Amino acid sequence: MARIGSFFVLLSLACFFTLCICEDESNYGGDRGNLFPGFYRSSCPRAEEIVRSVVAQAIARETRMAASLMRLHFHDCFVQGCDGSLLLDSSGSIVTEKNSNPNSNSARGFDVVDQIKSALENECPNVVSCADALTLAARDSSVLTGGPGWMVPLGRRDSTSASLSGSNNNIPAPNNTFNTILTRFTSQGLDLTDLVALSGSHTIGFSRCTSFRQRLYNQSGNGSPDSTLEQSYAANLRQRCPRSGGDQILSELDINSAGRFDNSYFQNLIENMGLLSSDQVLFSSNEQSMELVKKYADDQEEFFEQFAESMIKMGNISPLTGSNGEIRKNCRKINS
Repeated sequence: MARIGSFFVLLSLACFFTLCICEDESNYGGDRGNLFPGFYRSSCPRAEEIVRSVVAQAIARETRMAASLMRLHFHDCFVQGCDGSLLLDSSGSIVTEKNSNPNSNSARGFDVVDQIKSALENECPNVVSCADALTLAARDSSVLTGGPGWMVPLGRRDSTSASLSGSNNNIPAPNNTFNTILTRFTSQGLDLTDLVALSGSHTIGFSRCTSFRQRLYNQSGNGSPDSTLEQSYAANLRQRCPRSGGDQILSELDINSAGRFDNSYFQNLIENMGLLSSDQVLFSSNEQSMELVKKYADDQEEFFEQFAESMIKMGNISPLTGSNGEIRKNCRKINS
């Protein structure tokens, strides 16, 4: 039933997305070196419709895919900017970011991106970049699970390189301290408000046992669990995540609505029921972030508005435009 509902959400927003495609580029400086929503309106007018269709089919098969696609976009943008570098396989001088600590055995959805790119190439060969396709897929993943929509500025081009070290060093880890996480966001031009709002994407999806085991058994290296974790919730998690083994066992990031994009993630944090340490520290480690958590827990509309704004901001991290980069024919490899 939830999946059927997703399609009605998408249908109801069809006119909104059509308006996005037709947005006048003059609102974005009139320079095709800049990003603006109408970038493909002449060269590939059905681009957004095509991406939306493939993403809808993927989420209908597996609701979890929405979170996976949004995570790919986040992990791509934090390394060299939003340039599709994460999508590259190892080849020649390229060492794939897929094998970094944040991505190995956890990043997924690459096959869906392949399907999107294949459909775009059939419609408009060598026009729509993989970086733009992934950015659109992230927006559609929000909408299809009940979250906000927004006009996606387009015109990114694809990188011809990847950075394994950047992937290892730039992406926040589940057990990072609050200050480390905030530093990694601010280094990308994102602020505290962006950090809290974007973390709200954990209202959908799952995480592996290996990412939160430390909180259950040895948070501070003294053999004790994380004191900020609600006890009954911790006991439930220990039943699913053993002290050793079972690294790939999944638990919901949002115990209340893992398949629905809403604001219950923030309500969970107030109850000390954030799954990851990197979630709970938003409420337990900083007064300003605590106030933002409370605000978004009380007002879903406020959260949705800020989430959309922060996603646009993140999507604008160091894009390749104009004659920089290329339009990959296959998202997994450079054209040459």
